[in-house]
Amino acid sequence: MKNCFKEGMISPEFIANSIAHHQVKTTIGAHQIFLGQVRADLIDSKEVVAIEYTAHEEMANKAFHVIREAAFEKFDLVCMHIYHSLGVVKTGEICLFVFVSSKHRKDVQLAIEFIVEEIKKKVPVFGKELFEDDSFVWKENN
Repeated sequence: MKNCFKEGMISPEFIANSIAHHQVKTTIGAHQIFLGQVRADLIDSKEVVAIEYTAHEEMANKAFHVIREAAFEKFDLVCMHIYHSLGVVKTGEICLFVFVSSKHRKDVQLAIEFIVEEIKKKVPVFGKELFEDDSFVWKENN
């Protein structure tokens, strides 16, 4: 089972390299990418400066695996990558990277929506929204 976690933010270089590695897969006709970014939300008049992500990694990786298998069964996909951050990710930085590939665009468009919604509902990843004054609130997934 694949480890879907990366420590800290998911860098633009990592994302670019992932895309570049798919140029040799000439049966692919479409890619779809979802990038989750930490927002500077205002909560009780305080601005979020980062989110600290924690997870029950073994359970979360199993959940990612189940979602991955369900997506491959439901859609005609060639390739899929899911990465989620652990640790502190500052506002403006990427914390979730989902990358799917298929022969046709419709499959990737539908698959990305399915995968991201399943991640939000079923993967035990927890976020503490951090404020500049060192206070925090636990993030609720919508």
